[in-house]
Amino acid sequence: MPEPEAEDQVALRARVDAALQAFARQETDQLIAIDAELLPVVEQLTVAVTGGKRLRAAFCYWGWRAAGQPDSDALVRAAAAMELVHAAAVVHDDLIDDSSMRHGVPSAHIALRAAFTDRARSSAGGRALAMMTGDLLMSWAGQLFTSCGLPAAYLARARGLWAVMARELIAGECLEILRTGALPDTGNSLQTIRYKTAKYTVEHPLHIGGALAGAPDRLMKDFTAYGLPLGEAFQLRDDLLGLFGDPERTGKSNLDDITGNRPTALLAETWSAATTAERKELRGLLGRPGLDSEGLLQVRAIVRRTGAPHRVEEMISQRVSAATATLTRANLPAGATRALSQLMTSATARQS
Repeated sequence: MPEPEAEDQVALRARVDAALQAFARQETDQLIAIDAELLPVVEQLTVAVTGGKRLRAAFCYWGWRAAGQPDSDALVRAAAAMELVHAAAVVHDDLIDDSSMRHGVPSAHIALRAAFTDRARSSAGGRALAMMTGDLLMSWAGQLFTSCGLPAAYLARARGLWAVMARELIAGECLEILRTGALPDTGNSLQTIRYKTAKYTVEHPLHIGGALAGAPDRLMKDFTAYGLPLGEAFQLRDDLLGLFGDPERTGKSNLDDITGNRPTALLAETWSAATTAERKELRGLLGRPGLDSEGLLQVRAIVRRTGAPHRVEEMISQRVSAATATLTRANLPAGATRALSQLMTSATARQS
Protein backbone atom coordinates (compact mmCIF):
# COMPACT_ATOMS: atom_id res chain seq x y z
CA MET A 1 0.00 0.00 0.00
CA PRO A 2 1.34 3.49 -0.82
CA GLU A 3 2.47 5.62 2.10
CA PRO A 4 0.18 8.55 3.02
CA GLU A 5 2.42 11.15 1.42
CA ALA A 6 2.49 9.12 -1.81
CA GLU A 7 -1.30 9.19 -1.83
CA ASP A 8 -1.18 12.94 -1.26
CA GLN A 9 1.02 13.35 -4.33
CA VAL A 10 -1.36 11.27 -6.44
CA ALA A 11 -4.24 13.46 -5.26
CA LEU A 12 -2.29 16.64 -6.05
CA ARG A 13 -1.44 15.35 -9.52
CA ALA A 14 -5.14 14.66 -10.14
CA ARG A 15 -6.02 18.22 -9.08
CA VAL A 16 -3.36 19.68 -11.38
CA ASP A 17 -4.60 17.50 -14.25
CA ALA A 18 -8.16 18.68 -13.67
CA ALA A 19 -7.09 22.34 -13.63
CA LEU A 20 -5.13 21.94 -16.86
CA GLN A 21 -7.91 20.07 -18.62
CA ALA A 22 -10.53 22.65 -17.64
CA PHE A 23 -8.32 25.51 -18.81
CA ALA A 24 -7.31 23.78 -22.05
CA ARG A 25 -10.93 22.90 -22.84
CA GLN A 26 -11.98 26.52 -22.44
CA GLU A 27 -9.13 27.78 -24.61
CA THR A 28 -9.35 25.16 -27.34
CA ASP A 29 -13.12 25.67 -27.63
CA GLN A 30 -12.43 29.33 -28.39
CA LEU A 31 -9.67 28.41 -30.83
CA ILE A 32 -11.78 25.94 -32.80
CA ALA A 33 -14.62 28.49 -32.90
CA ILE A 34 -12.35 30.67 -35.04
CA ASP A 35 -12.10 27.97 -37.71
CA ALA A 36 -12.51 24.19 -37.76
CA GLU A 37 -9.32 23.94 -39.82
CA LEU A 38 -7.42 24.58 -36.58
CA LEU A 39 -8.43 21.13 -35.26
CA PRO A 40 -4.94 19.55 -35.73
CA VAL A 41 -3.42 22.32 -33.60
CA VAL A 42 -6.14 21.87 -31.00
CA GLU A 43 -5.39 18.15 -30.88
CA GLN A 44 -1.68 18.78 -30.24
CA LEU A 45 -2.45 21.33 -27.55
CA THR A 46 -4.60 18.69 -25.87
CA VAL A 47 -1.83 16.10 -26.13
CA ALA A 48 0.68 18.59 -24.71
CA VAL A 49 -1.31 19.13 -21.48
CA THR A 50 -2.17 15.45 -20.94
CA GLY A 51 -0.21 13.18 -18.60
CA GLY A 52 3.22 13.63 -17.07
CA LYS A 53 4.68 13.45 -13.57
CA ARG A 54 3.60 17.03 -12.68
CA LEU A 55 6.82 17.53 -10.73
CA ARG A 56 7.02 21.25 -11.46
CA ALA A 57 3.51 21.88 -10.20
CA ALA A 58 4.26 19.81 -7.10
CA PHE A 59 7.40 21.82 -6.30
CA CYS A 60 5.44 25.07 -6.69
CA TYR A 61 2.66 23.77 -4.44
CA TRP A 62 5.09 22.67 -1.73
CA GLY A 63 7.01 25.93 -1.97
CA TRP A 64 3.73 27.55 -0.94
CA ARG A 65 3.01 25.03 1.83
CA ALA A 66 6.61 25.15 3.13
CA ALA A 67 6.07 28.86 3.78
CA GLY A 68 3.19 27.97 6.10
CA GLN A 69 0.25 28.62 3.79
CA PRO A 70 -2.79 26.28 3.77
CA ASP A 71 -4.05 24.22 0.85
CA SER A 72 -5.61 26.37 -1.88
CA ASP A 73 -7.38 25.56 -5.13
CA ALA A 74 -6.22 28.91 -6.54
CA LEU A 75 -2.62 27.98 -5.75
CA VAL A 76 -3.08 24.61 -7.48
CA ARG A 77 -4.12 26.49 -10.62
CA ALA A 78 -1.06 28.75 -10.31
CA ALA A 79 1.12 25.66 -9.88
CA ALA A 80 -0.49 24.05 -12.94
CA ALA A 81 0.87 26.96 -14.98
CA MET A 82 4.36 25.53 -14.37
CA GLU A 83 3.29 22.48 -16.38
CA LEU A 84 2.32 24.68 -19.33
CA VAL A 85 5.82 26.18 -19.29
CA HIS A 86 7.15 22.62 -19.42
CA ALA A 87 4.74 21.64 -22.20
CA ALA A 88 5.91 24.63 -24.27
CA ALA A 89 9.55 23.75 -23.65
CA VAL A 90 8.95 20.14 -24.72
CA VAL A 91 7.32 21.13 -28.02
CA HIS A 92 10.11 23.59 -28.80
CA ASP A 93 12.84 21.18 -27.64
CA ASP A 94 11.58 18.35 -29.85
CA LEU A 95 11.39 20.77 -32.77
CA ILE A 96 14.94 22.04 -32.23
CA ASP A 97 16.35 18.53 -31.72
CA ASP A 98 14.21 16.99 -34.46
CA SER A 99 13.10 14.29 -32.00
CA SER A 100 10.40 12.15 -33.56
CA MET A 101 8.88 10.66 -30.38
CA ARG A 102 7.82 11.95 -26.99
CA HIS A 103 6.06 9.83 -24.34
CA GLY A 104 5.70 7.07 -26.91
CA VAL A 105 3.72 9.14 -29.44
CA PRO A 106 4.86 11.29 -32.38
CA SER A 107 6.27 14.67 -31.39
CA ALA A 108 4.11 17.68 -32.25
CA HIS A 109 6.03 18.66 -35.38
CA ILE A 110 5.73 15.09 -36.69
CA ALA A 111 2.04 14.68 -35.83
CA LEU A 112 1.17 18.05 -37.37
CA ARG A 113 2.42 16.93 -40.78
CA ALA A 114 -0.95 15.21 -41.14
CA ALA A 115 -2.60 18.65 -41.40
CA PHE A 116 -1.17 18.97 -44.94
CA THR A 117 -2.33 17.00 -47.96
CA ASP A 118 0.64 18.21 -49.97
CA ARG A 119 3.55 15.98 -48.90
CA ALA A 120 6.05 18.54 -50.17
CA ARG A 121 4.73 21.04 -47.63
CA SER A 122 4.06 18.64 -44.77
CA SER A 123 7.50 18.69 -43.09
CA ALA A 124 8.01 22.46 -43.11
CA GLY A 125 4.34 23.04 -42.34
CA GLY A 126 4.38 20.62 -39.40
CA ARG A 127 7.43 22.36 -37.95
CA ALA A 128 5.86 25.80 -38.35
CA LEU A 129 2.62 24.71 -36.68
CA ALA A 130 4.57 23.09 -33.83
CA MET A 131 6.46 26.35 -33.25
CA MET A 132 3.13 28.18 -32.99
CA THR A 133 1.76 25.48 -30.67
CA GLY A 134 4.73 25.87 -28.32
CA ASP A 135 4.38 29.65 -28.37
CA LEU A 136 0.70 29.41 -27.51
CA LEU A 137 1.41 27.01 -24.63
CA MET A 138 3.84 29.54 -23.14
CA SER A 139 1.21 32.24 -23.50
CA TRP A 140 -1.31 29.95 -21.81
CA ALA A 141 1.09 29.53 -18.88
CA GLY A 142 1.08 33.25 -18.14
CA GLN A 143 -2.66 33.45 -18.68
CA LEU A 144 -3.45 30.60 -16.28
CA PHE A 145 -1.04 31.96 -13.69
CA THR A 146 -2.49 35.48 -13.66
CA SER A 147 -6.10 34.23 -13.69
CA CYS A 148 -5.60 31.53 -11.02
CA GLY A 149 -7.69 33.37 -8.42
CA LEU A 150 -4.99 34.41 -5.96
CA PRO A 151 -5.05 38.06 -4.84
CA ALA A 152 -3.24 40.51 -7.12
CA ALA A 153 -0.86 41.42 -4.28
CA TYR A 154 0.24 37.77 -4.04
CA LEU A 155 0.78 37.51 -7.79
CA ALA A 156 2.82 40.72 -7.79
CA ARG A 157 5.36 39.07 -5.46
CA ALA A 158 6.15 36.45 -8.12
CA ARG A 159 6.06 38.61 -11.26
CA GLY A 160 9.81 39.21 -11.33
CA LEU A 161 10.55 35.53 -10.71
CA TRP A 162 8.37 34.54 -13.66
CA ALA A 163 10.54 36.74 -15.90
CA VAL A 164 13.72 35.20 -14.47
CA MET A 165 12.40 31.70 -15.13
CA ALA A 166 11.64 32.50 -18.78
CA ARG A 167 15.01 34.22 -19.29
CA GLU A 168 17.06 31.40 -17.79
CA LEU A 169 15.11 28.65 -19.56
CA ILE A 170 15.71 30.30 -22.94
CA ALA A 171 19.37 30.93 -22.05
CA GLY A 172 19.84 27.24 -21.30
CA GLU A 173 18.17 26.19 -24.53
CA CYS A 174 20.36 28.62 -26.50
CA LEU A 175 23.50 27.33 -24.77
CA GLU A 176 22.60 23.78 -25.75
CA ILE A 177 22.09 24.84 -29.38
CA LEU A 178 25.39 26.72 -29.42
CA ARG A 179 27.29 23.82 -27.83
CA THR A 180 25.75 20.96 -29.81
CA GLY A 181 28.50 19.31 -31.85
CA ALA A 182 31.26 21.23 -30.03
CA LEU A 183 34.15 19.55 -28.23
CA PRO A 184 32.55 17.81 -25.20
CA ASP A 185 33.19 19.54 -21.88
CA THR A 186 31.65 18.44 -18.59
CA GLY A 187 31.67 21.93 -17.07
CA ASN A 188 29.83 23.37 -20.05
CA SER A 189 27.36 20.49 -19.98
CA LEU A 190 26.59 21.02 -16.30
CA GLN A 191 26.09 24.76 -16.85
CA THR A 192 23.73 24.03 -19.75
CA ILE A 193 21.57 21.59 -17.79
CA ARG A 194 21.44 23.98 -14.82
CA TYR A 195 19.78 26.65 -16.95
CA LYS A 196 17.93 24.49 -19.49
CA THR A 197 16.37 22.06 -17.01
CA ALA A 198 17.38 22.23 -13.35
CA LYS A 199 16.20 25.72 -12.55
CA TYR A 200 12.76 25.61 -14.17
CA THR A 201 12.12 22.06 -12.96
CA VAL A 202 12.79 22.56 -9.24
CA GLU A 203 14.26 25.88 -8.11
CA HIS A 204 11.97 28.30 -9.95
CA PRO A 205 8.71 26.49 -9.10
CA LEU A 206 9.75 26.43 -5.42
CA HIS A 207 10.68 30.12 -5.53
CA ILE A 208 7.42 31.08 -7.24
CA GLY A 209 5.34 29.09 -4.76
CA GLY A 210 7.31 30.60 -1.91
CA ALA A 211 7.04 34.15 -3.27
CA LEU A 212 3.28 33.79 -3.67
CA ALA A 213 3.17 32.75 -0.03
CA GLY A 214 5.39 35.62 1.16
CA ALA A 215 8.31 33.35 2.10
CA PRO A 216 11.25 34.99 3.91
CA ASP A 217 14.67 35.27 2.27
CA ARG A 218 16.06 32.49 4.44
CA LEU A 219 13.53 30.02 3.08
CA MET A 220 14.12 31.14 -0.51
CA LYS A 221 17.85 30.45 -0.02
CA ASP A 222 17.00 26.99 1.30
CA PHE A 223 14.88 26.40 -1.81
CA THR A 224 17.93 27.20 -3.96
CA ALA A 225 20.26 25.01 -1.91
CA TYR A 226 17.79 22.13 -2.25
CA GLY A 227 16.48 22.84 -5.73
CA LEU A 228 19.62 23.42 -7.81
CA PRO A 229 21.42 20.16 -7.00
CA LEU A 230 18.16 18.22 -7.22
CA GLY A 231 17.31 19.73 -10.60
CA GLU A 232 20.76 18.86 -11.90
CA ALA A 233 20.44 15.30 -10.57
CA PHE A 234 17.08 15.04 -12.36
CA GLN A 235 18.67 15.89 -15.74
CA LEU A 236 21.73 13.69 -15.14
CA ARG A 237 19.35 10.79 -14.57
CA ASP A 238 17.59 11.77 -17.78
CA ASP A 239 20.92 11.62 -19.65
CA LEU A 240 21.53 8.07 -18.43
CA LEU A 241 17.99 7.01 -19.31
CA GLY A 242 18.34 8.66 -22.70
CA LEU A 243 21.14 6.25 -23.66
CA PHE A 244 20.46 3.18 -21.52
CA GLY A 245 16.76 3.38 -20.59
CA ASP A 246 13.94 1.26 -21.97
CA PRO A 247 12.22 3.24 -24.76
CA GLU A 248 8.95 1.54 -23.79
CA ARG A 249 9.20 3.34 -20.45
CA THR A 250 10.96 6.56 -21.42
CA GLY A 251 8.86 7.09 -24.56
CA LYS A 252 11.98 8.32 -26.42
CA SER A 253 14.57 6.79 -28.72
CA ASN A 254 17.96 5.84 -27.25
CA LEU A 255 19.52 7.35 -30.37
CA ASP A 256 18.36 10.95 -29.85
CA ASP A 257 21.36 12.23 -27.87
CA ILE A 258 23.80 10.39 -30.14
CA THR A 259 22.43 11.41 -33.52
CA GLY A 260 21.94 14.95 -32.22
CA ASN A 261 25.49 14.96 -30.75
CA ARG A 262 24.06 16.78 -27.77
CA PRO A 263 26.27 18.24 -25.05
CA THR A 264 25.25 15.85 -22.27
CA ALA A 265 27.43 15.32 -19.21
CA LEU A 266 27.41 11.59 -19.94
CA LEU A 267 28.97 12.05 -23.37
CA ALA A 268 31.37 14.68 -22.02
CA GLU A 269 32.56 12.30 -19.31
CA THR A 270 32.93 9.57 -21.93
CA TRP A 271 35.03 11.82 -24.16
CA SER A 272 37.32 12.96 -21.35
CA ALA A 273 38.24 9.36 -20.45
CA ALA A 274 38.24 7.88 -23.95
CA THR A 275 41.41 6.65 -25.63
CA THR A 276 42.60 8.13 -28.92
CA ALA A 277 41.11 5.14 -30.75
CA GLU A 278 37.79 5.48 -28.92
CA ARG A 279 37.60 9.20 -29.72
CA LYS A 280 38.17 8.41 -33.37
CA GLU A 281 35.35 5.88 -33.22
CA LEU A 282 33.07 8.35 -31.45
CA ARG A 283 33.72 11.00 -34.10
CA GLY A 284 32.31 8.64 -36.67
CA LEU A 285 29.22 7.84 -34.59
CA LEU A 286 28.13 11.04 -32.83
CA GLY A 287 25.93 13.22 -34.99
CA ARG A 288 25.59 10.60 -37.74
CA PRO A 289 22.13 10.76 -39.35
CA GLY A 290 20.34 7.43 -39.60
CA LEU A 291 22.55 5.69 -37.03
CA ASP A 292 21.22 2.15 -36.50
CA SER A 293 21.03 -0.20 -33.51
CA GLU A 294 24.54 -1.50 -34.18
CA GLY A 295 25.86 2.04 -33.90
CA LEU A 296 23.96 2.45 -30.63
CA LEU A 297 25.63 -0.67 -29.24
CA GLN A 298 29.05 0.68 -30.29
CA VAL A 299 28.46 3.98 -28.45
CA ARG A 300 27.13 2.19 -25.37
CA ALA A 301 30.20 -0.05 -25.29
CA ILE A 302 32.58 2.93 -25.39
CA VAL A 303 30.58 4.79 -22.73
CA ARG A 304 30.71 1.76 -20.43
CA ARG A 305 34.43 1.13 -21.04
CA THR A 306 35.28 4.68 -19.94
CA GLY A 307 33.33 4.31 -16.70
CA ALA A 308 31.22 7.39 -17.53
CA PRO A 309 27.91 5.94 -16.25
CA HIS A 310 29.49 5.32 -12.83
CA ARG A 311 30.84 8.87 -12.66
CA VAL A 312 27.45 10.31 -13.61
CA GLU A 313 25.82 8.14 -10.92
CA GLU A 314 28.31 9.64 -8.46
CA MET A 315 27.33 13.15 -9.61
CA ILE A 316 23.69 12.26 -8.98
CA SER A 317 24.46 10.86 -5.52
CA GLN A 318 26.46 13.96 -4.54
CA ARG A 319 23.62 16.24 -5.59
CA VAL A 320 20.96 14.16 -3.85
CA SER A 321 23.10 14.26 -0.68
CA ALA A 322 23.36 18.05 -0.90
CA ALA A 323 19.58 18.41 -1.36
CA THR A 324 18.94 15.99 1.51
CA ALA A 325 21.26 17.90 3.84
CA THR A 326 19.43 21.13 3.07
CA LEU A 327 16.06 19.53 3.70
CA THR A 328 17.29 18.11 7.02
CA ARG A 329 18.44 21.48 8.37
CA ALA A 330 15.73 23.71 6.84
CA ASN A 331 13.19 23.17 9.64
CA LEU A 332 10.17 23.14 7.30
CA PRO A 333 6.67 22.05 8.30
CA ALA A 334 6.59 18.26 8.62
CA GLY A 335 4.22 17.77 5.69
CA ALA A 336 6.42 19.84 3.37
CA THR A 337 9.55 17.97 4.46
CA ARG A 338 7.92 14.60 3.74
CA ALA A 339 6.60 15.74 0.37
CA LEU A 340 9.90 17.29 -0.76
CA SER A 341 11.77 14.16 0.32
CA GLN A 342 9.40 12.01 -1.71
CA LEU A 343 9.69 14.33 -4.71
CA MET A 344 13.47 14.00 -4.50
CA THR A 345 13.09 10.23 -4.95
CA SER A 346 10.58 10.66 -7.76
CA ALA A 347 12.93 13.01 -9.62
CA THR A 348 16.12 10.96 -9.36
CA ALA A 349 15.27 7.27 -8.79
CA ARG A 350 13.15 6.67 -11.87
CA GLN A 351 13.00 4.64 -15.06
CA SER A 352 11.09 7.10 -17.23
